[in-house]
Amino acid sequence: MTVSTPLLELGNNVTGLPFEIHSMEWIAENRWQRNAGAHRHNYFVIIWVISGSGRHRVDMNTYPVRDNTIFCIAPGQVHELQTDGDAHGYVISFTQEFLGAHDNQAELIFRCSVSASPDEGPVIPVSEDMQQELLDVVNNLRKEYSNFFLLRSEILRGYLKIFLVYLSRRVDVTATTAPPSRHTELLRTFSELLEKNFKTEHSVSGYAAAMVITPNHLNEIIKKSTGFPASHHIQQRIVLEAKRQAMYSGVSMKEIAYDLGFDDVAHFSKFFRNGTGLSFTDFKKNLADGFNQ
Repeated sequence: MTVSTPLLELGNNVTGLPFEIHSMEWIAENRWQRNAGAHRHNYFVIIWVISGSGRHRVDMNTYPVRDNTIFCIAPGQVHELQTDGDAHGYVISFTQEFLGAHDNQAELIFRCSVSASPDEGPVIPVSEDMQQELLDVVNNLRKEYSNFFLLRSEILRGYLKIFLVYLSRRVDVTATTAPPSRHTELLRTFSELLEKNFKTEHSVSGYAAAMVITPNHLNEIIKKSTGFPASHHIQQRIVLEAKRQAMYSGVSMKEIAYDLGFDDVAHFSKFFRNGTGLSFTDFKKNLADGFNQ
């Protein structure tokens, strides 16, 4: 039987806003069913654990849950938070559109959750001084979220941006604070197109055509900005999704290959090996061995 990873969506809540803020206690009492297993979101999630312990699986990695840590989860990431007993903290959820179509602060969350180092992962430690500043913002967010006053969305958006600015001070985000350049805009456009189309478009030429530039120019720009050409990012995005499905669902290699736009399973198998250095079978075996330890 095929088992897929649930996708949770934001925007159908009683407030009518693509934004939510709740305590972890409220989430545990009211959302325990949909958060019981591994799942993914179509929105950004910030989990601030003020006190508590446990483990947090994000994609292929597991991180310890400790007091005063913040986890940043980007849309599409698969995660599962398991706490040892009660945990105190807050969960903030919002879409890119709510924050702003091209707001640089949303890139902070994406960078933390996807591009962070394996040692630290999508985790931001909260210092004692920073805790009080964040609490003040959270209290303002909760107060405004519970009311339905004029310009409520604008005020919530403003407080959310302040919260993200405080987080940015704990992360190296020099690139996100610099004025956007032509290369930055092209990188952003490529990233957005890749996230939307990686299952159906596997070629640099396809993305270049959508951006009205040549494939060589696209590869050059992306390599200057990231250190790797566009072709590498396309490969790694497809491989990441294959890993997610292999780890968190009961689908076969054939089903994963088809879902990711490969008609030939042998082609997908070679593609996966080139991207990971492992065969799909060995990758699955390593997963099983890791879970059984």
